[in-house]
Amino acid sequence: MSGHYWISAPHSRRREQLRDSLGLPGPSLTADAHRRLRGPYTAAGTLLRAIAPEILRARPELADRHYIELQQSTHELTPLVPPLVRGIQEQSSAGEISRYPARLHSLRVAHGLVEFLLAALPDATDAPRTLIVTNVEHADVTDQEFLAVALRRIPAELLTIVVCSGPEPLREPPGEASVSLPDALATYAASVTGPAEPKTRPEADPESKTRPEAESKGDAAPSAMAEDPEEARSAARAFVDGDCVDDEPGPAAAYAALTPAERAALHDRRAGELAERVEAGETSLRLGALPYHLLRGTDPVGAGVAAARRALDHCKYLGFYHISAEISEAARAFLTAEEHPDTWWYFIREASACLAAGGRPDESAALQHEARTRTLSATHHMKLAYETGMLYARHYPPERRDESLARAWVNQAISISDLLQDPDERAFFSVFNRNGLALVEVRAGRPDEALRLLDEGIERLDRELGLGKRSWHRTGLRYNRAQVNTMSGRLAEALEDYAEILAADEGFSDHYFNRGIILRKLGRAQEAIDEFTRTLRLEPPFPEAYYNRGDARLELGDTEGALADFDHALELEPGHPEASLGRAGILADLGDTAAALESVAGGLAQHPEHPYLLSLRGRLLAEEGDVPAAREALEAALRNDPELAEAWAVHAELAYLDGDLDLSVAGFDRAVELADRADFRFNRGVVHEAAGRYGEAAADFEMALAATGDPDARSHLDSCLRAAGQARA
Repeated sequence: MSGHYWISAPHSRRREQLRDSLGLPGPSLTADAHRRLRGPYTAAGTLLRAIAPEILRARPELADRHYIELQQSTHELTPLVPPLVRGIQEQSSAGEISRYPARLHSLRVAHGLVEFLLAALPDATDAPRTLIVTNVEHADVTDQEFLAVALRRIPAELLTIVVCSGPEPLREPPGEASVSLPDALATYAASVTGPAEPKTRPEADPESKTRPEAESKGDAAPSAMAEDPEEARSAARAFVDGDCVDDEPGPAAAYAALTPAERAALHDRRAGELAERVEAGETSLRLGALPYHLLRGTDPVGAGVAAARRALDHCKYLGFYHISAEISEAARAFLTAEEHPDTWWYFIREASACLAAGGRPDESAALQHEARTRTLSATHHMKLAYETGMLYARHYPPERRDESLARAWVNQAISISDLLQDPDERAFFSVFNRNGLALVEVRAGRPDEALRLLDEGIERLDRELGLGKRSWHRTGLRYNRAQVNTMSGRLAEALEDYAEILAADEGFSDHYFNRGIILRKLGRAQEAIDEFTRTLRLEPPFPEAYYNRGDARLELGDTEGALADFDHALELEPGHPEASLGRAGILADLGDTAAALESVAGGLAQHPEHPYLLSLRGRLLAEEGDVPAAREALEAALRNDPELAEAWAVHAELAYLDGDLDLSVAGFDRAVELADRADFRFNRGVVHEAAGRYGEAAADFEMALAATGDPDARSHLDSCLRAAGQARA
C-alpha cells in the first residue's frame, strides 16, 4: 500500500500496532495533535520545530517567503525569520481592538505552511518521510485545517501522513467550516480501522473508576493498581507529566483516585517544569499545557487565570478564534461576576467577540445575554448593545441579518455612550458606536449617511481627544470611510483615504488588496498588480489575491503570468469560480477546448449554479458541435442570471445556426441592451444581413467598425450598403 492513511481504533497502543503493520517509509516523526499541549498548531508546530531550523539555515530565502506563517504557527521560530510588522490592533489597549483578522486567516497560514514543506522537503535529506499525527480527534481547528490542506496538497511520496484517532467519527468544529478534515481523510487517505476492544478489565472505563465519595476521600475503586498504592501514585504522576492526554484507562483512573489536594500538587509540579521550559524558549507551551495545569493547581484564580489571559490575548490577535473561546471558557469556570467582576467581564466579552468573529454568532449571542443578566455596569451594557448590533449587521448569515434590530441595538449603545461622565471616554465611545451605525447605514443602502457619520467621527476625535490617544481608532474610521467611498464609486477619495491609512498602518495586507481592487477599476492594471504582490508579502497565500493579480495580468496581455496565478488560486481553493473561469477563458483562446471544459467542470463541481461558468460551458460546447448540451447550459445560465449578456449572445448564435433568424436577432437585441459590445453588434449585423435587413445590418456594422476598426466590419458594411442601394433601385 502507499499514500496517506487514517488509523482509527480504541486506545493508543492499538493504533500503534496498526501503524506498525503498514510498512511506512522512514525516517518518521510522531506529533501529538492534542490541543491541550500547545494550543493552536500543536501538531504542525511539532513538525516545524523538528525540521525548520536546519532548513532555514540552508535556505534563507524560505524564511523571507514564509516568515508570517512560520512564526504565527510556531513561535519558537521567530528568531529565525524576519520580524512581523507590528499590527496596529496590538498597539491598542486591552479590549479595544481596531480589527480582528479574517476568519479564514488560519486557513491561509495552513496553506503557507504546506507550501513551505513543498519547497523544503525535496532537498531536506534528513527530514522525516512519514508524519504520524496522534490524538487528532482532540486537535484544534488550526491543526485540522493544516492536516486537511496537507493531505490534499502534499504527495505521499514526499511526506506520508498518517492520521490517528479514536474509533468515533471525527466531528466538524462548531461554526462555519473553512475546510473539512473528515472530507479530506475520506478523499485522500486510506482508512485503517481496528476492532473495538472488549472491556476485560475494570480500568477500561475510567469514568467507572471513581465514585463521588471516593474522589473526595482519595479512595480508588477496585483495580489492579489499587493493590499497590505506590504504583498507582506513580501512574497518576506520569499521567499529569504527560499533560493528561493519555487515553489508556489505567493512568486516568489512578489520577481520578487522588484527592483534590494531591491532584493540585501534581499540577503545580508540572506547571513549574513547563515554566522552566518556557523560559528556555519553548514559548508555545504558554498556549496549552502551562495554563491548563495552572488552572488545576493550587492558585487557579491567580496564576491560572493570568496564564489563560496571556494565552487568550495571543490567540485572539492572530485570529485563532476557536481556541480563544475555549481558553475563555476554561478561565470563566473559576470566576464569578460578583467576586471577580473585571476579570469575569474581560473573559466573557472576549469570548463573545471571538465567537462572533469565528462564525459562531448564536453562541456569541448567548454569552451576551448571560453577561446582561450578571452586570449593572452602564459601560458593559453599552458594549454589549454594540456587539449585539454587529451580530445583526454583519455576523449572522445573510438571511438572518436585520437592519432594524441592528440599528436599535447600536442606538442603545450610542445613547449610553453619550451619557458617560469622563469626557475622553464619552467622545471615544460616542464616535466608536456611531462608527457601528455607519456600517448599518451601508447595509441599508445609505452610503452618504454613513460617510457623514464617519466624517463627523474623525473630526470629533481630532478635536476632543489628544494627539496620539487611541490613534488606532482614528485609522479604523478612515479605513471604514475608504470602504464606503469604494462601494459608492468615489474611487479617488478612497485612494486618498488609503494613503492616510498606510502612513499609520503599513503592515496590514487588506489595505494593499483593497487599493489593488480600486486601481483595477480605474484601469491602472500594473499598479494593481504591484498592490496584489505587496498583499502576498504581508499575508499567507489566499486565492483572491492570486485571482485578482492574474486578472490584472491578463488585462495587460501577460497570458503566462495570468495562467500561473489562476492555477495557484485553484490550488488554494479547488473550484474557485472566478479563477476557473479565467483559466478556462485563456485555454479556450489558446485553442485547448478540452482543457477549458475541464477547468469549467472543476468550477461547476463546487458552484453548479454559477451563471458565468455555465455560459462559458455553453459557448465551448457549441464550438465542439454539441448543440443540445450547449443550449442546456445556456438556459441554466440565464435562469440563474437573466441579465447575463454573454449567455444571450451565445444563445442567439445557436438560433442562427438553427436557421431561426428572428429568435437570433431577439437574443442579440437583449445582449446589446445589457452590454453594448462591438462583437455583439457585429454578430447581430450578420443575422440582419442574412435576413435581408440591410439597413439594420449596416447600422450594426458601422458601429462595430467605429469601435474596433475591424476590416471584416468594413467589408460587411460596404456589402450591405451596396445591397441596400440595389434594393432601393
